[in-house]
Amino acid sequence: MPEWSRILQGKLMKMGVMNMNISYSLTEKNFNEITAELSQTAMGLIKADVVIRGGRIVNVNTGEIEDKKDIAIKHGRIVLVGKVEHTIGDDTTIIDATGYTLAPGFLDGHMHVESSMMTVREFTRAALPHGTTTIFMDPHEIANVLGVEGVKLMTEEGRKMPMKVYATMPSCVPAAPGFEDAGAVFGPAEIKEGMEDDRIIGLGEMMNFPGIIYGDKSAHGELQATLDAGKPITGHYSIPDLEIGLQAYAAAGIASCHESTTKEDALARMRLGMYAKMREGSAWHDVKETVRSITENNIDTRYAVLVTDDVHPHTLKELGHIDHVLRRAIRQGVNPITAIQMVTINTAQCFQVDRHLGSISPGRCADIVFISDLVEVAVDKVMVDGKIAAEQGKMSIELPLYTYPEEARHSVHLKEKLKPEHFVIKAPEKVTSVKAHVIEIIEAHVGTHHRVIEMEVVDGQPLPKESDDVAKVMVMERHGGPGTFGLGYVKGFGLKSGAVASTVAHDSHNLLIVGMNDEDMVLAGNALAEAGGGMIAVKDGKILALLPLPIAGLMSDRTLEEVSANVAQLDQAWKELGCNLVSPFMTMALISLPVLPELRLTNRGLVDCLNFKMLDAVVE
Repeated sequence: MPEWSRILQGKLMKMGVMNMNISYSLTEKNFNEITAELSQTAMGLIKADVVIRGGRIVNVNTGEIEDKKDIAIKHGRIVLVGKVEHTIGDDTTIIDATGYTLAPGFLDGHMHVESSMMTVREFTRAALPHGTTTIFMDPHEIANVLGVEGVKLMTEEGRKMPMKVYATMPSCVPAAPGFEDAGAVFGPAEIKEGMEDDRIIGLGEMMNFPGIIYGDKSAHGELQATLDAGKPITGHYSIPDLEIGLQAYAAAGIASCHESTTKEDALARMRLGMYAKMREGSAWHDVKETVRSITENNIDTRYAVLVTDDVHPHTLKELGHIDHVLRRAIRQGVNPITAIQMVTINTAQCFQVDRHLGSISPGRCADIVFISDLVEVAVDKVMVDGKIAAEQGKMSIELPLYTYPEEARHSVHLKEKLKPEHFVIKAPEKVTSVKAHVIEIIEAHVGTHHRVIEMEVVDGQPLPKESDDVAKVMVMERHGGPGTFGLGYVKGFGLKSGAVASTVAHDSHNLLIVGMNDEDMVLAGNALAEAGGGMIAVKDGKILALLPLPIAGLMSDRTLEEVSANVAQLDQAWKELGCNLVSPFMTMALISLPVLPELRLTNRGLVDCLNFKMLDAVVE
């Protein structure tokens, strides 16, 4: 156990905030000590704990379905696939899988638990019944608020879950140094410390691609710490240069990237030996385009992976998790077996854990999904380590409790209360109109357009036309730091009145406010700060909906059903303000992420994300 885990464990036990009976079993789960028993069970010298009979097996190693092969399991590991009679003893549990197609447990190869607005425990309860048995989470949301302590808390919570919860160590805290202020700063030293933890599987998405391709010392120091630990580096390369820039990025050892939005993007990555992680979340619907790299080309798909990235509670509740992404890919023409490979063996190989995960093969963890309809990916039962953990969409085992300490629940620290004068954007004197830089959002996509729009000057301030669909936007530092804030304009939300605010504002998670009048923006910001963070919608001086997210201003301690109901109320409030976008709060949350093209706003001001320079709101 790394030293920081011992310190955290002792600290939390002393505080009495949680039961620290933590199992440190990984996918390796005593594997080095039980190899003899696994082999002897396969030989029939020792009897199996569990035998599954009568199912059709998706063999992701060869891309075929095998009939009339049973599965013998010992100590939570598969020991034999085929004829198993000799492994059955008096105490062996027999599971009848007649009528089922058996697939390896699904692996989500890039996701942020914080985006579900729930804790790891509640996310497990929501996702595991849909077949997700392993996640590779990047906890850089909480890292940007609580620093290394936040990563430790989520990792420790993950250790207690039946779902295998790996984490990548956040690489970019903040995402764009010099352009924003977060609640912490990570460098090579923090990455090296994180790599000592067995649940830190690699380096989180390296968003500082300019630093990588131009040789920034600190960025490459993080790569070195990861490579020295023998762990993979995950990527985030979001600019269109697929020739020199992408190859320079890959040359530094970046193993994967989830920022493909077109078939050309995905194909370019796979051709370079990078894993192309094709994303389908609540707000980003990229699979329809990215899987065309497969369906329209006769290529080997070993480097193709399906991921969620960001999934909100309503998506988990209504559509599912990785099973939903599989359905999307299959409906776009991907062969069902190929699609399952993209969430099992391919993902396991990407993270170098295919010795333990990703296939129904001897020696692997007995994480198995019982599917009644392969094309529809209808998941009926989910087995984890040889035990049925979920049936008919619900957990069949109890999940251990985990309580976050009080200091994680008080993270909104504004330098001062908001006032109307904070929202004033001044125009040059003695002019009747100006041109302003405007962020134009794109529904269901992570990118934005950089627009320049002419506005009339009224009382010394630029005033957008109602027909231009332009709102005012503010980002204010909320971590107890300099208290600086940036102002600008955003187009595309369709707001007619009121204001919305959020402390979920990627990736520094400062206070983000969008509104049609300064008074409602003031109310939204101050009310949300008093609530300890979350999301809010107001109109005409009244609160329409409030989603409290007290843990780091990012996550709730409530159930999926409660959070989903709050999100539904918030979504309805957005509609009352005039917005009919899909997951508008997720689209809004990316306004402040200065590593995505083309124009963004941080607490330091407008950022031209193509040329990496600051801009004034009003064009000079």
